Amino acid sequence: MKNKSMIKGGEFLIKDQEAKDIFIPEDFSENQQMMASATKEFVEKELDSNREQFEKKDYKLTEDCMKKAGELGLLGISVPIEYGGMGMPFNTSVLICDQISGANGSFSTAFGAHTGIGTLPILLYGNDSQRKKYLPKLSSGEWIGCYCLTEPGAGSDANSGKTRAVLTEDEKHYLITGQKMWISNAGFADVFIVFSRIEDDKNITGFILEKGMEGITLGEEEHKLGLNSSSTRQVFFNEVKVPTENMLGGRGNGFKIAMNALNVGRIKLSAAVLDACRRVIGLSINYSNERIQFGIPIAQFGAIRHKLADMAVRTYAIESATYRAGNDIEKNIEKLQSEGVNHQQAYLKGVEEYAIECSIVKVLGSETIQFCSDEGIQIYGGMGYSTDTPMEAAYRDARIARIYEGTNEINRMLLVGMILKRAMKGELDIMSPAMKVASELMSIPSFNSPDENVLFTIEKEYLKKLKKVILMTSGKAAQHYTMEIEKEQEVLMNLADMVIMVYTAESAILRAKKLADENGEESVKHQINMSKLFLYSAIKNCQRSGEEVILSFAEGDEQKMLLMGLKRFTKGYNINPKQLRRSIAAKLIEENKYCF
Repeated sequence: MKNKSMIKGGEFLIKDQEAKDIFIPEDFSENQQMMASATKEFVEKELDSNREQFEKKDYKLTEDCMKKAGELGLLGISVPIEYGGMGMPFNTSVLICDQISGANGSFSTAFGAHTGIGTLPILLYGNDSQRKKYLPKLSSGEWIGCYCLTEPGAGSDANSGKTRAVLTEDEKHYLITGQKMWISNAGFADVFIVFSRIEDDKNITGFILEKGMEGITLGEEEHKLGLNSSSTRQVFFNEVKVPTENMLGGRGNGFKIAMNALNVGRIKLSAAVLDACRRVIGLSINYSNERIQFGIPIAQFGAIRHKLADMAVRTYAIESATYRAGNDIEKNIEKLQSEGVNHQQAYLKGVEEYAIECSIVKVLGSETIQFCSDEGIQIYGGMGYSTDTPMEAAYRDARIARIYEGTNEINRMLLVGMILKRAMKGELDIMSPAMKVASELMSIPSFNSPDENVLFTIEKEYLKKLKKVILMTSGKAAQHYTMEIEKEQEVLMNLADMVIMVYTAESAILRAKKLADENGEESVKHQINMSKLFLYSAIKNCQRSGEEVILSFAEGDEQKMLLMGLKRFTKGYNINPKQLRRSIAAKLIEENKYCF
């Protein structure tokens, strides 16, 4: 049974959705909201109250808080009930990740590493015996998991790892030898998901190792820019004797396991920065209202209001995109299960379908928290640079998000690569729309004006135009570079920036439209203004990125035609950014918190 309102991964580029057909955070049920509230209580009691201690490299505190989270069921949100978890739908797990991860980066990292890449490989690729053995203890917090993929010579190129697994003569064990680095939770982990190569296999293989196995040793705790109480160590394996039944997902499937785990990790990372953004904005507003300069609170100054508004706009937009994508994944999982696909395969296929969207929200989410924390320090001024205020730690902790789960550069190139590959396979029909846009460039533009009295009519027209910019530039770039386009990283990143901005702008607009349809425009006027401001930024981004793509390969008449097309599709969105920012900032200042 196919939900007609569903669109496939990446299909937002060629198909429009109605506001009523997307999920927004305001749609969460009362039970889901109660779970979120319970999570907030845990955060306030166990994490907020220990903020200063988390900055003192207290790894035991992080471990203890993880155990407490396990006792509350927070570590097993995604694990089926039969394996000791809560069996919650995908978007509920996104919500809990959002609520639990804002207090400090140390716990957020431990939580994400354990519930995501430390647990999901066993859930999704383990056999029934492995799931029964490990998942109940991982869900309860009795055992803590970690994920050993990165090596000194294998970072973004994960499949190039040198760790080796050699089968013993009796064929009952593998002897694993190698080195892993940047392993979160390593210092207190009980279960290690380890990737190694068997003989000369093309792809790596996953194994489950346990604390106490002879031959596992740990390096010293790494000294990092942030995440002070997140345990990060090198892990060394010296002929560790691992039973053959501990192989995970079959020989040579390790790279597949790693990549699919990363897809989940990417959208969860975006969720994990949301409450951090809200908290940073809230602290910035509080300080702006209290700090007196030139006889008045600095919140009254236009420069400060500009910053507060932009922080809120970006947060609202990425929150909209994250939960939209999360629900699409959830509905796809449900559809596959209704067709008879088992839970593990449905989960894998459901997430993989929206891998493009997972990369989109990972990139923009990580850059949004970096932007917010940077602006937060600026608002605090000299005090923001001091360890006596929380902004300094927030800034340091935020920086890693652009590197986690595949660097943002890798993710930008991946998402465009996935779009092009799906197009070539016929899974995503972007070529036909791209050809239509090409012919449109030769035609006389329409002078019909949309009805400005209908909410977002103009904005939706601009979204269509921006999608045409992406189709025009990507189609021509693919035509020019052919199979060599994967080597044109600068072009891919420019294309990615446009895709990211358009998906997020559309998500924000559809969310505000849905709220307006349900509650009236006046009640959500600030959300409407935030959506318009983000679209304004998206248009400016597409102008710049589109121009760079065109200038990278087009010459002569072709260049002139494409630049004219770009101008046609991006000109004329003449809102008053200053006025909209002032209105948004005034609401934030009045409420003295992030209130959207």
